[in-house]
Amino acid sequence: MEKSNLESIDQGWLDYISQYITENKKTVMEKVLTQRTRFMTVVLEDIFKPHNASAVLRTCDCFGIQDVHVIEKINAYKVNPFVTRGASQWIDLHKYHNKEGNAVQDCFSVLREKGYKIYGTSPLPGSISIHDLEPDEKIALVFGNEHDGISAEVQENVDGLVHIPMLGFTESFNISVAASISLYELVKKVEKYNHPDFYLSENEKQLLRMKWFRSVVTRPDLHEKAYLKTKIA
Repeated sequence: MEKSNLESIDQGWLDYISQYITENKKTVMEKVLTQRTRFMTVVLEDIFKPHNASAVLRTCDCFGIQDVHVIEKINAYKVNPFVTRGASQWIDLHKYHNKEGNAVQDCFSVLREKGYKIYGTSPLPGSISIHDLEPDEKIALVFGNEHDGISAEVQENVDGLVHIPMLGFTESFNISVAASISLYELVKKVEKYNHPDFYLSENEKQLLRMKWFRSVVTRPDLHEKAYLKTKIA
């Protein structure tokens, strides 16, 4: 999507562009905004199959998770719109890649600055069950790629490991299924904590309105030019 020239919250722009959005769409967006959270987030490390990562984006949107972080090492990630079913339009995707190979550290530094406790998903010894993980503080769940799981670098830098108990011969679920089960468990349990900062702040909601309103109109660039002309006048 083409980048907007409006760099900060502009209520005038929101009022202007809302004229071109149906009341039904605005009602749905407002309902979703009231349930959006950054208290939990998902990190995908070097995903090999893009359609799996895209399915995770869709899962996160369904559970009200606003941010997804993607660590790119060997594999670059490109959204598959046929799998996300439009979910990538509504969430914020953050990518980490650099030539020095410090993408994991870059990602984890950002998360820790925001107050997240980071858990890697792995069946390794010492890993706790997802059923025993309590969302009493901000949580970031890291999912590794389909072949190797989370890397040794991630294992060494997370705050803990968590797994989904398995009853069959296979050791893991598909990554999108694993994300669904994990997020369901956390969302189900988090209600009892009544965290005051669980849902988005009003400022965060306004920033998303700026993004979302622009995404649902035809030729938002032309609308923006027309609005800026009226603002100057």
